[in-house]
Amino acid sequence: MTLPKKNESYSWLRLVRWKNLIIILFTQFLAWWCIILPNNPVVLLPLNFTLLALSTTLIAAAGYIINDYFDIKIDLVNKPGKVVLEKSIPRKKAIIFHTELNICGLLPAAYVAFRAGHPEWIILQVLCTVLLWFYSTHFKRQMLTGNVIVSILTALTILALVVYEPGIATVPSANSNPSPASVLIVYSFFAFALTLMREIVKDMEDHIGDASEGCKTLPVVKGLEYSANFVLAVGIVSILALLYIAYSLFTHRMLFLSVYITILVALLAMWGAFLKNGQTTAAHYHKSSLGLKIIMLAGVFSLFIYHLQIT
Repeated sequence: MTLPKKNESYSWLRLVRWKNLIIILFTQFLAWWCIILPNNPVVLLPLNFTLLALSTTLIAAAGYIINDYFDIKIDLVNKPGKVVLEKSIPRKKAIIFHTELNICGLLPAAYVAFRAGHPEWIILQVLCTVLLWFYSTHFKRQMLTGNVIVSILTALTILALVVYEPGIATVPSANSNPSPASVLIVYSFFAFALTLMREIVKDMEDHIGDASEGCKTLPVVKGLEYSANFVLAVGIVSILALLYIAYSLFTHRMLFLSVYITILVALLAMWGAFLKNGQTTAAHYHKSSLGLKIIMLAGVFSLFIYHLQIT
């Protein structure tokens, strides 16, 4: 077997968004380690969780490939310097690798599901691969539909743990703390909301190329100002929810986590001001997208703080 050249290997890493894959893996690991593992899991013991996390990562990598495969014309307009397909990697080779990644992603999840006596669980991963395909071919070009689907898939990164460890839903609250399942649901909600915001901001960044290819994204159909206001509305809902959670944590004497959540509220508010008051340029929206990504990472890290507070 001939190993790929160094430049080609890096092109593959860029194609599958290796940094995003690390974030996905890190998020799922923290959710498992901080919430599932302390509650004596029956299914998601270390080996089974590793297989499930591997499945999630491989399917996500396949999703990034198929997205670039169908978006090559748009990307040549929006970000020509970052296009990998056809320049470094042939499209035919990419679509073959996409199929291989999906198969390799389904196998470990199927192993865990069948060993647990619940083969129906694998429907979750099959659904994700199907949604990623239709997202890239159809839904991404529709107003809000593609944004919502990506947001749901992001939330499923955490909710998959509840599916593969159903006993977690029956674990009661301890010492007036919220139940493990409710904590996972809360994090899934914010994963959905922040991803929805970021996806729309990315569409604002790419609206010129999207319009040239006939995409009906929110910025193309409704304009940049409307899209910014829509994102801010979702942000306000998220801020209000975070404030409620911070107050609840404060009343339960989880002071450090309450302060941390309040800081996230401040960061989100500052981000909203930056989005609204800046220039309507691709560079500005790119910085906004990056800023929201940092806030999302800070939110994920709060899982670790939560774990420290309850142990």
